[in-house]
Order: sequence, then C-alpha cells, then structure tokens
Amino acid sequence: MSASTQAPAKAAGAAPPGPPPRRRRRLAPKAIGYLLILPTVVVLVGVQGYPLVKLALLSVQDLTQRELFSGLPAPFIGLGNYATILSDPDFLLVVLRTVVFTAANVALTLVLATALALVMRAASRWCRLLLTVVLICVWAMPQVVSTLVFNWLFDYEFGVVNWLIGRLPGVDMNGHDWYANTISGFGVITLIVVWGAIPFVAITLYAGISQVPKELEEAARVDGANGRQIFFRVTYPILRPIYTIVTVLSVIWDFQVFNQVWVARGGRPEPQYQILGVYSFVRAFGVNEYSLGAAIAVITVLLLLVFTVFYIRQSLRRGEID
Repeated sequence: MSASTQAPAKAAGAAPPGPPPRRRRRLAPKAIGYLLILPTVVVLVGVQGYPLVKLALLSVQDLTQRELFSGLPAPFIGLGNYATILSDPDFLLVVLRTVVFTAANVALTLVLATALALVMRAASRWCRLLLTVVLICVWAMPQVVSTLVFNWLFDYEFGVVNWLIGRLPGVDMNGHDWYANTISGFGVITLIVVWGAIPFVAITLYAGISQVPKELEEAARVDGANGRQIFFRVTYPILRPIYTIVTVLSVIWDFQVFNQVWVARGGRPEPQYQILGVYSFVRAFGVNEYSLGAAIAVITVLLLLVFTVFYIRQSLRRGEID
C-alpha cells in the first residue's frame, strides 16, 4: 500500500483511547440525611452538651457553700449522691407522683386536643380561623401569667369558680380551699398544664387530620361505619406517626413541670405537691444540697431518655413510624 493511501486511513482513524470519564459518586440518601441534620446536632451538642456534662460532674461531687463561695474544688464522692437519693423513700414517692401526674396530663391533653382538632376540621372557615387565633394566644401566654390567672379563678376567698359552684342549690363553697386537698390541688394544676399544652397538640393534629384523604372516610361511611369507627380505623392509623411525636413531646414537657407548681403554691410548695422538677430545685437551693439536686436532675434525664427510647422502639416495631 502506498503512502498516499495510508494518509487518508490515518486521518479517518479514531483517536487513541484516553482515560475513561470519571463518574460522579452520588451520596446515599442516608448519608444526605446525616449531613442535613449535622448542623442541628452541632448546635445541640454545643448548647446542651456542656451543661449536661457539668451537671453529671456535679452529681458525683459534694459541693457545699464553702466550695461555692471560695472557688475551691468540690471533693469527689463517686455515686454517693445517687445512693443517698435512691435509698430515700421520699424520692421514690416523688417519682411515683410525677409519673401519675404526667400520665394524667398527657392523656387529657391528647383527648381534648384530638376533639378540638376534629371540631376545627368540621367548622367553617371563619370559625376555624377564630379558633386558631385563640389557640395561638393561649400558647403565647407565659406560664407564670396563666398560673396566676388560674389561682385567681380558684381563690378560696374571691375565686370565680367557688362563686359559680356556690350558686347551685345546696352547695356551699364559701372559703373552700382547693389546695387543702392534694387531689383537688393537683386537679387545678393539671388544668393549668393541660390548658397551656392543648394549643400546640391541637394545631399539630389538625394539620395531620386535614391531610387525611376524604375519599377513605367517605368509603368507610358508605360501608356503614360510624364516626368513632372512621376515626379509629381510618384516621388514627394514618396519624400514628404524629401521635407518637406529640406523645413523646408531651411526656417530656409534663414530666419536668416546674413553673405551674411553684407559682401555684406561692413559691413554697408543700412536700405533697413536689414532683421531680420541684424536688430537685428544693434539694439543691432550698437546703443547699447542690450535688444532690444535680443527681436528681440526672436521674430525671435518664428516666425521660429510657421512656423515649422504649416508646419509639415499640412504635417502630408496630410500624407506627418509618
């Protein structure tokens, strides 16, 4: 073959193969999720991690007023504070009282908020707007202010509640002190806590209920289901993840209630009104046992952590959340 015929062949031939193009590696969805929550985790560790570490260190020391005012390091006593607290029968009674108080608050909050969310969905637009504004105003009211208002309503001398009930035939509520009895006193405090907790839960549940397909409810109604059956067999299964979230949050909030009890009892809560948050504060600053108060706070955090992990794991096993 001549050179003239080889030249066109070389010109028409393909260029020598180069390195294969690099493929862009795409992050897995799980890795993207971790990256998205990383800033939140960093902020939480910075804002809450340091106080928790200091609280845990304080709980294994014996900090007194001498070390507090002199700046001397507190002596290390290990788990001595925890042994003292766990062997105290009053502490076990406080834990039991806190658990019962929290269960009553959470149950009432979920029931009333669910009923209010259903009313909001069935109400007209202007009525729903009015209810939303009222709930937001209730939610925005400070806890101290709302507690003082309820204290005035249930006052034993000038309370409106005593006046209204006293107008019933044969009922004498003159000078009735609601806090003289622990059950009725905690009933008033429960009203304060539930009244302040309903707005968030009701608005959250309404947001979920409004997204339930109406076709499913209409199909169940055509099949002869009543309102209760439609809610528990159609609406509630769809809202289980939302109920899991609001239940966990409600337990966390109600388990560490402090302001309502403290203000309701005028800053001097009796022993029968002390729950974990109040008990920890009284032991730390009322009798200057700072390390014991820190140990109680650490135990409170651990109890909430155990409940949260257990409840969420059970919800995952039942398929309530993904």
